[in-house]
Amino acid sequence: MLKQPSTKYRPFPSVNLPQRQWPGRTLTTAPIWCSVDLRDGNQALAVPMNVAQKLELFQTLVKCGFKEIEVGFPAASNTEFAFNRRLIEEERAPADVWLQVLVQAREELIDRTVASLVGARRAIIHLYNSTSPAQRRVVFGLSKAEIIQVAVRGATWIRDRLPLLAGTEVMLQYSPESFSATEVEFSRDIAQAVMEVWQPTPARKMILNLPDTVEVATPNVYADQIEWMCTHLKNRDSLIISLHTHNDRSTGVAATELGLLAGADRVEGTLFGNGERTGNLDLVTLALNFYGQGIDPGLDFSDLNGIREVYERCTGMAVPPRQPYSGELVFTAFSGSHQDAIKKGLTEWRDKKVTHWDVPYLTIDPNDLGREYNEVIRVNSQSGKGGVAYLLENECGIELPKDMQREFGPIANDEVDRLGREVSAGELKAMFWREYIERLTPWSLVEFSSEGGAGGMIRCFGSLRKAGETIAFEGKGNGPIAGFVHALQLIGAPKFEVAYYKEHALGAGEEASAIAYIQLRHPDGKARWGAAVDTNIERASIKAVLCALNRS
Repeated sequence: MLKQPSTKYRPFPSVNLPQRQWPGRTLTTAPIWCSVDLRDGNQALAVPMNVAQKLELFQTLVKCGFKEIEVGFPAASNTEFAFNRRLIEEERAPADVWLQVLVQAREELIDRTVASLVGARRAIIHLYNSTSPAQRRVVFGLSKAEIIQVAVRGATWIRDRLPLLAGTEVMLQYSPESFSATEVEFSRDIAQAVMEVWQPTPARKMILNLPDTVEVATPNVYADQIEWMCTHLKNRDSLIISLHTHNDRSTGVAATELGLLAGADRVEGTLFGNGERTGNLDLVTLALNFYGQGIDPGLDFSDLNGIREVYERCTGMAVPPRQPYSGELVFTAFSGSHQDAIKKGLTEWRDKKVTHWDVPYLTIDPNDLGREYNEVIRVNSQSGKGGVAYLLENECGIELPKDMQREFGPIANDEVDRLGREVSAGELKAMFWREYIERLTPWSLVEFSSEGGAGGMIRCFGSLRKAGETIAFEGKGNGPIAGFVHALQLIGAPKFEVAYYKEHALGAGEEASAIAYIQLRHPDGKARWGAAVDTNIERASIKAVLCALNRS
């Protein structure tokens, strides 16, 4: 890298817009959506989709609620043309869905494109040509006036062929293709030249697409460009201003949101941001950004996992695990403090103690996207007691007391750290069993019985095994546990008292097990936990006492 990059690179100039209004605005409604997965996304694939794959993805886009779908570049290949014809002839597109096609300002390509649309119910013909200084100089070697003439010729050829589409509702769209790098004055001039040909009206609008084809500046500069165009174009009320952002500076979503604040009406993008170079606008991210602000995006991503599966199958692409909203790991938490906060927030929401979603670290409810809560918290060496407790409770039905969470969390963390990987709920349960339940030495229960006695006292009796010897016991107390503790003291067990006891069912029905948790405190102040499982809750509590004693 250069030590003085200014010798090679220069900042993009700002837009002269001293009275800009967009910074003070708030987004309150979703834009018009147009998916370009089947065209812009498809052309960016190493192996473009075949007709069957495009059909499956098209049907998924329709199911999501897209009313405008750029289905291809029909003049580019026989596959693209055949796909258009199949959509139309087999009536695959619902009556309210616009089929958008892209075409350069070349007469033979326009002829082929119009032929691909015959019989369509609704169609958008998207004309474009490049306008930036670099494109004018390097690619075309044309002046500004000559570039405008290219656009005007293309617009005229399209206008003159519209009678061939009798019976089709047609909307026209124009893009100065490298708008983000073009002087705003020239973008205005070429757009108005096309408007002169197409003559849009408030009742019959045309789409003016102003693409951030290559991100060359910060998102606020793009917003200034959009607001400048919206305030300097004639007959703004006859236009639908559209945005088409790419992600070269990793700010495609931000540029789109600021462009909408600046006055745009419509956005183009792909489901998960697939596109040339670093990709297009991620429509899922933008739509769910609206959703998380309480704004209906008008798109349905309630089965986001299913949509992702279709996308990955049809395109051969993979959604990164950290992709906003849609990635495998975005609703997970490995950090212990995060896990604890999420667990408490989900409990608050489940108990209906709040009216609006406000769970720490989760901007929206994963369940709204068809994702389960068991995807939220996972455990690795960075996790804490909150995550461990959450998985044990929600996956295994084990509801650890708070103090026991504090004791078991570090124990589990040490074991996970030794393994050096993420662990499942089943593995955590096995750790818990080894630490608290499978503690059978030196004391183990052989037989236990109890019966009521005078004055509400309970008599308990039975036998224990210690060091291979069977020892009979008998004791009494105000309950089975108290009676058993008394019996242990009589046969020489270490002195202790029961500091905490809790039990709950682990399942339902006659064969359901119960789990008991016991904390013992010894005269030196040290406390130890134990747990046990049995179909008889009384036996579970007695075995838990022994497990805690064995851990001492």
